[in-house]
Amino acid sequence: MTIEITGDSKAIVTNQTGIHEKLELIVEKHFSHPFQKPYQSHTKQAFGDVNQFVQAFLADNSDGEIILDSCCGVGQSTRLLAKRYPDALIIGVDKSSSRIERNVEGFDSRDDYSVENFHLVRADLNDFYRLVKTANWPVKKHYILYPNPWPKSKHVQRRWHGSAVFPTLISIGDQIILRSNWLIYLEEFQLAADIAGLIGNIMKVSDDEPLTPFEAKYQASGQQCWQLIVETACYGH
Repeated sequence: MTIEITGDSKAIVTNQTGIHEKLELIVEKHFSHPFQKPYQSHTKQAFGDVNQFVQAFLADNSDGEIILDSCCGVGQSTRLLAKRYPDALIIGVDKSSSRIERNVEGFDSRDDYSVENFHLVRADLNDFYRLVKTANWPVKKHYILYPNPWPKSKHVQRRWHGSAVFPTLISIGDQIILRSNWLIYLEEFQLAADIAGLIGNIMKVSDDEPLTPFEAKYQASGQQCWQLIVETACYGH
């Protein structure tokens, strides 16, 4: 069978041939030195606002579950997750106000995606994660679907698993789900999780309905998208 290639998504260009050679040292350093950067005021305010929605939802749903959609961009994935999990509250977070405020083309007019169990918020996730942890949200699933934007070796600490907030990130929720077209990125996160005593499994994505515009471009460009699932229920809760 011949697959028609209609997309223009470029393949990852990196000077790494495998997992970063200093990743283990970086992760161990972050576990040894707690992240104490002051919170940004706009994220504290944004968290306070969205926390009202969360607490109201939990008050009305004693067994209610929160699903976190990090780096949600325009919120397509947040809406799709809301459709897939109608009994949960989906919180989509992105640092860009222009992306958060932009409507996904076609979504508002499609009845099959007319969902209300989600909320989009503009915030810095380095602060937001710590606030979620302090508030003890009952996060069931934590999606990180934005592909790694830092493929250069020198930028390893800008990837989530190389960042100072990583120990907090993996202490939120019962399960983390990452997707990317860069396998090394997921392998690095898997190793960082392993250092924390967590198990993660990588598999090919065979989702007929892409969760994000990026995944749609990968599909149309003939690129393989990968998924890493890390079970975190046993960690830091």
